[in-house]
Amino acid sequence: MKPHPDSLQRFLFEQSHVRGELVHLDDAWRAVLERHDYPPSLRAVMGELMAGAVLLAATLKLKGSLILQIQGRGPVTLLVVECDGELNVRATAKWQGELEGIGFAQMVGDGRFVITLDPRDGGQTYQGIVALDGDSVAEVLQNYMQRSEQLATRLWLAADGQGAAGMLLQKMPGDGGHAIAGDEDRQDDGQDEDRDADMWQRVTMLTDTLQRGELLGLPAEVLIHKLFSEDDVRLFDAQQVAFRCSCSRDRVARMLRMLGWDEVQSVLAEQGVAEVTCEFCNHQYLFDKVDAEQVFAAEVLLDGSALVH
Repeated sequence: MKPHPDSLQRFLFEQSHVRGELVHLDDAWRAVLERHDYPPSLRAVMGELMAGAVLLAATLKLKGSLILQIQGRGPVTLLVVECDGELNVRATAKWQGELEGIGFAQMVGDGRFVITLDPRDGGQTYQGIVALDGDSVAEVLQNYMQRSEQLATRLWLAADGQGAAGMLLQKMPGDGGHAIAGDEDRQDDGQDEDRDADMWQRVTMLTDTLQRGELLGLPAEVLIHKLFSEDDVRLFDAQQVAFRCSCSRDRVARMLRMLGWDEVQSVLAEQGVAEVTCEFCNHQYLFDKVDAEQVFAAEVLLDGSALVH
């Protein structure tokens, strides 16, 4: 039995403030691999970061996008995953040299982790930058959530050439998580805190027994029942996850305007055409001299500034 492709399954443990999510990526992950020839060891790290990004984005209920970046100082200089509130996801990476036989810490070296929340609705963009702390993608994300969001968070991530998957567990604050089922008006007390602590310790220990093949291969409902058969677990409707790139010709045109007419004109004089390739989906956008003039003519209409050739 195979997992439902490209889906996120939310669940919670009744009578506690412990919740979870399980994501499987098949088509979306293969769409990333089809567009670039990444080394196998880098694929594993990228797939884990992609699954982790979907899990974190789902906890935030974003209207915009969550962008995770690992900026490395080793052979892997950049890993980027973006996931929006509709669980559309894309990913890319930059590397140099041979990667086989080295682990995550050696790949990225003494780098940094950048998390960006882009609301895209006129709200304020948030960006957090911290040192890379952890020997795996899961550890980096866990440590960030614990220190920055002060939420007890555990992640289990896996990826291969066919799919990527991840599970997240979080222990929410007593006054900030979901209401305790059947007793919404009750205030948390010491017994509630003890129960949550015991539940957290037990379910994380159970999940630590999870095998990589089980995470990648078992459907969400089967996996959750296998791990937590003795618990009262509430499952929510699964959500679809998809690969989707947000690049467009209009966005590339805006980038060309930021470069300036002199720079674009220099490229046109040397190459005859300005070629821009999206690093995420590998789609090529071509602008000849007429296209470029139209781009900057549109800028004149927008801001009234003079265009000098």
